[in-house]
Amino acid sequence: MTSQIIATHSVGATVQTVLDRLFAKIRSEEYSLNTRLPSERALASEMGVARNTVREALDVLEDCNVIKRRPGSGSFVTYRSEDVPQQGDSSVAMETSPLDHLVVRGILEPEMVRLAVINMTPREVWELEQLMSKIEGVHTDVAAFVKCEEEIYRKIAEGTRNPLLASCYNLAIEACRVSLRTTLLRRHLTPKRILEYQQRYNSLFNAIASRDVERAVEFIKLHLLEEQKLFFRDN
Repeated sequence: MTSQIIATHSVGATVQTVLDRLFAKIRSEEYSLNTRLPSERALASEMGVARNTVREALDVLEDCNVIKRRPGSGSFVTYRSEDVPQQGDSSVAMETSPLDHLVVRGILEPEMVRLAVINMTPREVWELEQLMSKIEGVHTDVAAFVKCEEEIYRKIAEGTRNPLLASCYNLAIEACRVSLRTTLLRRHLTPKRILEYQQRYNSLFNAIASRDVERAVEFIKLHLLEEQKLFFRDN
């Protein structure tokens, strides 16, 4: 999604779901530029939520310059994607909720790490070490940190020697990137928490480099548990 959308809101899980669905429709041009959105009442009925939930989601979209409200006329789409769609972008990715994303990560990552520990070549382990050094150099730039995270996980996925698993994980990364929640989910990345994540990834790398399957898998499970706790605390 465009880098100009900056989220400064903490929203509940139901509002987040409405945000995801509305933004997916806008991004896919089901609601194209300058189109008037259905009324709050109609959207609430369509999505099975209360009107105040829709109203809160619309507030966020307006603050992010995705829509513009015109008194007496309604809400109109002002968002225009400046990004060339990436190969592989799909409605599945755009419609995936934050909770769905966490569930899929919980399924894929432990097995992905296990296979990577077993199958990564010395060269790939060295390349992973370079990525770890790169992420350790990021202190406050959230976008740069997230990009480094993606590179690390992609390298681990490639190291499984299972192209289908790697492809599935690429879709999980895509699902996080193409949605409005990209910035909403990353609002917690303060410099202190970035440091904590860096320490976690360093521990993961040490387990992979020493070919310690049990420790690496246990680490990623604990990391996922902390991510889940953070998600549910915020929502």
